[in-house]
Order: sequence, then C-alpha cells, then structure tokens
Amino acid sequence: MQPSSSVFLLFLSSFSLALACNKALCASDVSKCLIQLCQCRPSDGNCSCCKECLMCLGSLWEECCDCVGMCNPKNLSDTPATAKSTVEELQRPIPSLFRALTDGDAPINMMVVSFPVAEELSYQHNLLSFLETLDTHHNVSLPGNSIHASYDTPDKLCTVVYFDDCVSIRQCKQYCESMGGSKYRWFHNACCECIGPECLDYGSKTVKCMNCLF
Repeated sequence: MQPSSSVFLLFLSSFSLALACNKALCASDVSKCLIQLCQCRPSDGNCSCCKECLMCLGSLWEECCDCVGMCNPKNLSDTPATAKSTVEELQRPIPSLFRALTDGDAPINMMVVSFPVAEELSYQHNLLSFLETLDTHHNVSLPGNSIHASYDTPDKLCTVVYFDDCVSIRQCKQYCESMGGSKYRWFHNACCECIGPECLDYGSKTVKCMNCLF
C-alpha cells in the first residue's frame, strides 16, 4: 500500500468514528481529492481550497463532505440513506440488450428481480386516487381521459437489476447504460438499481444490494 493511501485511510477512519461517513461510497473519490488538493479541510478558520474540494467531490459533496470534516455530522436519527434515492432516465436505452442480460441466470455480482408493474405503480395509484377525490369534491382539473389507464397492467412485469456492491452514482449510471437500462435508481447508501424497459415508473423503492444494505 502506498504511503499516501495509508495516511488517507487513517484520516478517513478517524472521521468516520465520530461522524456518519459512508466509507464504502466516498473512499475512492475523497482519496483522489485529498491527494490532489490541500487536504480538503479547514485549519484555524482558513479554508483556501474549500471551493476546489467542493468541485472535486462534485455530486458526492452532500454524502461525503463529513468524511473530510467540511460539513456538520449527519444526524443518525434522520431518515436512513436506504430510504432516499436519486433517479434518472437514460438517453439511449437498448431494451433487447437489457432483456438478454436479465433472462435466465443472473450475471455474477448482480441480482435480477421481477415484480408486477401494478406493484411498482401502487404509490402512484394511491396518489392518483387521492387527486381523483379532490377532482370530485373540489373541481380540481386532471389531465388525461383516465388516471387509472396506466395502472391497468396486471400481466406485465417490471424487471430490475441490483449490483451486489456499493457504487458511486456515476458508476451506477455507467453500469446501467452499459447493460441497456432505461433508467436507474441510486440509493443514498450507494446501492444501485438498473431499471428495465417494461417498468413504467422507477422500479422498486427497496434496497436489495447484497453487500450494500445499510
């Protein structure tokens, strides 16, 4: 192990003992920023490179800033990371590729899960039913002919893929693009879910990554 890596791991461990630092997600990116920049931490009220550190961490700033002592510790009583996620539609899905990769035995380091589209849309269905009630009693205008049209899909299955290990949001997007996924959901505990073409919403809201459950 390189000396710089040893120093980084010791530094990161000292913070993670006191703070809610997600080492599985942040280690590689924080290590890169620490090596390239001026340690990414304020000293005696002077933080000349704080802006550079923020730009270096990029989209991981919110999740990783406490690993380098640049933001207040996360309150462990707050909503758990597994209950929060980021979703995005992918620009160039390849449905045939996704189906081929998820048909039969699951590839190594992945888990394929299929469930009824009706289950995927249950939350949306409840919300639309509530809006329909408002429409009846308060003259709220709703678009479309039938708000339940997309929910009436009892025979369709939504197929998603979970990666066993924790990954960054950038890796999650890249992995899902490479296997032809239509969308992805990245949970804030670093679990990655690739969403197939038959899914009408953003897949499952449940974390099922074997080595990244908390």
